[in-house]
Amino acid sequence: MIAVINYGAGNLPNVVRALQRVGAPLVVTDDPNVIRSAQAVVLPGVGATADTMASLRHLGIAEVLPAIIAAGTPFLGICVGMQVLLSESEEFGLHSCLNIIQGTVRRLPESAGKIPQIGWNQIHITPPFRDHPLFDGVPDGADVYFVHSYYCAVADESVIAARTDYGLAFPSVIIRNRLAAVQFHPEKSGDYGLRLLANFVRWSGVSHSIGA
Repeated sequence: MIAVINYGAGNLPNVVRALQRVGAPLVVTDDPNVIRSAQAVVLPGVGATADTMASLRHLGIAEVLPAIIAAGTPFLGICVGMQVLLSESEEFGLHSCLNIIQGTVRRLPESAGKIPQIGWNQIHITPPFRDHPLFDGVPDGADVYFVHSYYCAVADESVIAARTDYGLAFPSVIIRNRLAAVQFHPEKSGDYGLRLLANFVRWSGVSHSIGA
């Protein structure tokens, strides 16, 4: 069973529907004990990292996520669910995050043009990850849907599985062991987004996809 964490994220219903479409057995939960016992975990997210971290701490989930990821539970973070994995964020003042991936969440540069970035952009898969199961059927240069003003400046570039250009080349997918996270919204990214979610379900070993 995949635990989809419910801490009040606005994209939760769309993420749940997309996962159901690809045949994922799931439970929507804010219970730390359910998250601890899940076979895989998905953390959706929109909005600000500070608000997300406050909610995760209030629910007792912030202390659970580092433990399950360290134990090897397959994990997928989406948008802000990726950003909170980092050490800290500069959004609305410097504050700490989960510190699972070393780095800082920073604002996209003014040279990017319109901020937030809203709409379709390409992911460019880094060579070490081109054969990773998460990208099965997702080509280099695939168009996916973004909504964000901040990006993950990670300290260890070896975890960067894909980059996207928007004023700078920022990490749009990170993968480390059984942890994966994406800056874009796969639930809004058409066939390639569904394919990536189906790949995560297969990669997690929970079940086989039936919809993508």
